Amino acid sequence: MAEPSILSETRGAVALLTVNRAAALNALDLPTLAAFQTAFAAAEAAPEVRVIVITGAGEKAFVAGGDIRDLESRQGLPHYLELGEALHRTFNRVEACDKPTIAAVNGFALGGGTELLLCTDIRLLAETARLGLPEINLGLFPGAGGSQRLMRQVAPCRAREMMFTGDQITAAEAVALGLANRTVPKADLLAEAMALAERIATKSPLVLKLLKRTLRQGMEMPLPQALAHEHAMIGLVLDSADAHEGCRAFAEKRAASFRGC
Repeated sequence: MAEPSILSETRGAVALLTVNRAAALNALDLPTLAAFQTAFAAAEAAPEVRVIVITGAGEKAFVAGGDIRDLESRQGLPHYLELGEALHRTFNRVEACDKPTIAAVNGFALGGGTELLLCTDIRLLAETARLGLPEINLGLFPGAGGSQRLMRQVAPCRAREMMFTGDQITAAEAVALGLANRTVPKADLLAEAMALAERIATKSPLVLKLLKRTLRQGMEMPLPQALAHEHAMIGLVLDSADAHEGCRAFAEKRAASFRGC
């Protein structure tokens, strides 16, 4: 029996999803995307899960893009209706998730791998990891959100250079560009990602949810409207038991016990 293309496990309040196609450098095809959506939806729905970590199997790749042989055989409309739709549906779900997401990038994150990374909240990179959008070298361009998300996350001139040349960048360059939080020795990557996830999981899941919505929605608004939106959302937070528990715990010099309500 073939191994599952996505491995899913829960460690305390953290779900760990691993793209498990190491022989194919964890390339994304339709079955893998379907399995990822199923596993991700389960982690989203699980009340005990507060943070989701995403990584790749093996030593070489996080996700090394799509299956090139599959892309070569495709025509426009079938691609739009099948693989393209699946990619956008999957990545949009990661981006819109109310639970914090962390990418633990253990190797190559090319094409769809970089596009997946762009949807996550926090990105830790192995020192040997490399990122890139090499689609231009195949007569294509990033079509799973990369052409739009990258322009919104780094200086447009640098985004254009990455997409026009198709060049890979190092982990250190990605951090300098603001595409990742920091580099980590490869041997420590998963442990550090899980430790960070566990720290975040101690916070109020309700407040994290409302904060993520405030950040995501506010980015699409002019500043005056975004500030008004923030004003309304913090009012919702102050109606929560968690907000009052946090304030009491601070006053009583003890750790807060957040219940998500």
